[in-house]
Amino acid sequence: MKKIIFRSLFVILLVALAWAIHYAWVSFPIISGFDAKQVCTCIFVSNRTKESIDSGEMSQYPFSMAKYEINMQDSSVTASVFGLAKRKAIYRKGIGCTLINDFTEAQVRSQTFSIPSPPPVNTDSISFPYGDKINDTIPSNINTAKLNAAVDAAFTESIARKKQRTRAVIVVYDGKLVAEKYAPGFTKDTKMYGWSMAKSVGSALMGTLVEQRKLDIKKPAPVPEWSNINDPRHAITIEDLLHQMSGLDFLEDYSKASDITNMLYKKGDMAAFTADHSLAHQPGTVFNYSSGNSNVLSRIIRQTVGEKDYAAYPFTALFYKVGMYNTLIEPDASGTYVNSSYVNATAKDYARFGLLYYYDGIWNGERILPEGWVKQTVTSPSSNKLKNYGYQFWLNGIDKNHPAQHEFPDVPADMFYCDGYAYQGIFIIPSKKLVVVRLGLTLDKSFDTNAFLKSIINAIKPI
Repeated sequence: MKKIIFRSLFVILLVALAWAIHYAWVSFPIISGFDAKQVCTCIFVSNRTKESIDSGEMSQYPFSMAKYEINMQDSSVTASVFGLAKRKAIYRKGIGCTLINDFTEAQVRSQTFSIPSPPPVNTDSISFPYGDKINDTIPSNINTAKLNAAVDAAFTESIARKKQRTRAVIVVYDGKLVAEKYAPGFTKDTKMYGWSMAKSVGSALMGTLVEQRKLDIKKPAPVPEWSNINDPRHAITIEDLLHQMSGLDFLEDYSKASDITNMLYKKGDMAAFTADHSLAHQPGTVFNYSSGNSNVLSRIIRQTVGEKDYAAYPFTALFYKVGMYNTLIEPDASGTYVNSSYVNATAKDYARFGLLYYYDGIWNGERILPEGWVKQTVTSPSSNKLKNYGYQFWLNGIDKNHPAQHEFPDVPADMFYCDGYAYQGIFIIPSKKLVVVRLGLTLDKSFDTNAFLKSIINAIKPI
C-alpha cells in the first residue's frame, strides 16, 4: 500500500513538474515581454512614475510575477520572471518603445524613422478642436450639474473590491468640449495607451490611401505569403481584413499563451507571423476578431506608401492634419507600426480622432477620408450575425444574450466606437451630437459603459 501511495505521489509530482516547466517555457516570455514593453512606454512615452506603474499595470497577476529594471542611460527596460525569460524593450524618440524579438538590438536601433515636426502652431490660442483653447460657454441645453455628476461617477470607486480606475474622460458636444477630467497622476498632456483603439486608427490610415486611389479594398490583399493564386488565402480581400473576416485561424485570447499574446510579445515581425497562418474558414464568411488582421493591414500600408515615406505617413496623412500633435504609433522590431495595439495619445487627441469620423472624414474643410468611407465603416457585412463590427470599429450591434436589444440598450443604435483593452473607448453618437472618450485601467469588468453613456446623454436636453 505504501508503495502504491509513493508511486502515485511520484507520478503526481512528475506531472506537476512537467506542467510547471511547460508553463514557464510558454508563459514566462509573454509575462516578461509584457512588463518590459508596458513599463518602457509608461516611463518614456507617458512620463509616469515607477510608483504609479507598480500600483497599476504591474500590480496584477501574472504580470506582478516579473521584475524589471529601468535603464535611463540607453532608454530601455529589461524584465524577467524569477531571473528567466529576460526581455528588453527600447525607447526611441518619436516612435516610442519596441520589444526586441527575432532581430538583434543593434539591428533595431539602426533603423531610421524620420518623423516630421508638428506645424509651428500656438495651440493655446486656437479653440478646440483645432487647438487647445477651451471656450467657457456651454450650450444652454446641457444640464451642467448632471453632466459633471456623470463624469465624476466614472472616477468614483463605489465598491472597495472593484477597481474601475478611470484615468481620463472627455465629452464633446456638437464639436465643443463640454467636460474634461483626469485622475491624479494624469493630465491633459499625458499620452495614454489606446490598445485596440489602434485598429481604428489603422483603418483611417487605410482610408487615406483609398482616398488617394492607391488601394482598392475589394481586391485581394497584396500579401506576399498569399500571392499564389492557388493558395486559398489569395481570396482574402483588404475589406475582409477590415471586417475581421479574413478566415485565418487566429486565436485572440489574452488569458493564456495564444496567437495574440505570442504575436505581441514573442514575434519581431507581427504581420509575417499572422500571414503564415492557415485558413479556418472561407474568407468573408465568419467574423473572428483578430489583432493579426490589423497588423497585416499595417504592413500593406507600409508596402503601399514605400519605405522612404512610411515612418512619417501617419503624421503627415492623418495626425497633423487633424491636430493630433500628441499621438504616436509604436513599431515592432521589423519596423512596421503595430496598428493592432500600440497607439499612444492624449485624451484630447483621441477626441479629435472621434470628431474626424463625426464630421464624416472632413476636417476644417479638407476631406481626409474618402466620401462614403464613414458610412462603409459603420455598415456591418451580412455575414456578421451580431451586426457589431465595421471597418475596424465596433458598432452598437445585437446583444448575443438578448437578441431583441442592442448591446448597449440605453445608447442610440447609431453609436459606433473604438474599443481597447481595459475599457479604453472613443464613442461617436451622431444622433446625440456626442463624442465621448474614456481611458482607464479596468481589469475586473467593473466599468459600466452603458450606464456611463446613458448618464451623459441624459444630461443633454433634445433641441
